[in-house]
Amino acid sequence: MGNLCWAHLPCKQGRQKTGGQELVGGLDCTVHRNFFGSQLQSFETELSVPMLAEKEGGNHTCRGVFIRAPAILEVGADVEVLADCPVPAGRPSITISSGEGLEDEVYSKDRVIVAVRQGNILATAFHPELTSDSRWHRLFLDMDKESQSRALSALSLSASSSEAGAVEKNKPLDLPIFE
Repeated sequence: MGNLCWAHLPCKQGRQKTGGQELVGGLDCTVHRNFFGSQLQSFETELSVPMLAEKEGGNHTCRGVFIRAPAILEVGADVEVLADCPVPAGRPSITISSGEGLEDEVYSKDRVIVAVRQGNILATAFHPELTSDSRWHRLFLDMDKESQSRALSALSLSASSSEAGAVEKNKPLDLPIFE
């Protein structure tokens, strides 16, 4: 039915870290590791995430716990931005190396992306598991349901009605999720 991934960043697609280390990939985005500083600069803040409230209910904000957190500096066309946050005042400037012989640039935007979704991948720069808000986890689980539903629909469209019934009968049972 397809793979589902919840990633704590960093991810880059098709690139290598300085020194040749391959990066995780999968997301069409550029990420800066430890953007907000070392573990000593860890912080919590309220994030505005209207999509989370729309899909999972509750308030349009959620608590973001940032520990040695990365930040997403740019995203591709297929990446849905779910949340961003202000760049803290007094933070040292970050120089972004192009790595392709082009001139380096200093990141100068006042907000930075901290949560994205691309297809069946959900990525956050913060730790939703460290709060009592379970909506990010429900969103992640709902993504799997959507993925399975699309796959079954595709099977049904490509098969005759009798074949589609046979596919449904042979589908393994999922374990229940208790809330």
